[in-house]
Amino acid sequence: MIVEYILFIIFAVVAIVSAWCVVTLRNPVHCAVALIITLLQIAALFLLLRSPFLAVVQVFIYVGAVMVLFLFAVFLIDVKKAAMDMFKPKFRPLAYIVALILLVESLFVIFSGGIQELTRITEAGGEVKVEVIGRALFTTYIFPFEIVSVVLLAAMVGAIVMARDKKE
Repeated sequence: MIVEYILFIIFAVVAIVSAWCVVTLRNPVHCAVALIITLLQIAALFLLLRSPFLAVVQVFIYVGAVMVLFLFAVFLIDVKKAAMDMFKPKFRPLAYIVALILLVESLFVIFSGGIQELTRITEAGGEVKVEVIGRALFTTYIFPFEIVSVVLLAAMVGAIVMARDKKE
């Protein structure tokens, strides 16, 4: 029990520090490496929660596939510092508004009992059934699942528009 607690503290601290680095570092490659570290720490936390399926999915899908795709995009797209600075002052108020909305949403989920709803999908023994996760994801949580896919698509289109050369 004490070993799990110590491991949890270590994984959580490394995840928080690497997530902070994702947000604060300027170099996109360094941000990608910090994000990979963060995702690996989350997978380790899933292992501590006795959910090996989620840990393996986390590593295969996010660390393996999505981050490789992200690194290819970073290397293929010419990210110019001038182009990135051009968007900063104009969209800063919008970024603050979106961050505030996400904070309010997170607090709402935490304090409205959303966490208890998510723990309902586990068995009494602490093991998570893949069938129960799939059924909950594609029935109860299908709308948030689709919203995330639309947001990711919009982010990808936005990155392509920002990276395009002005001559095109």
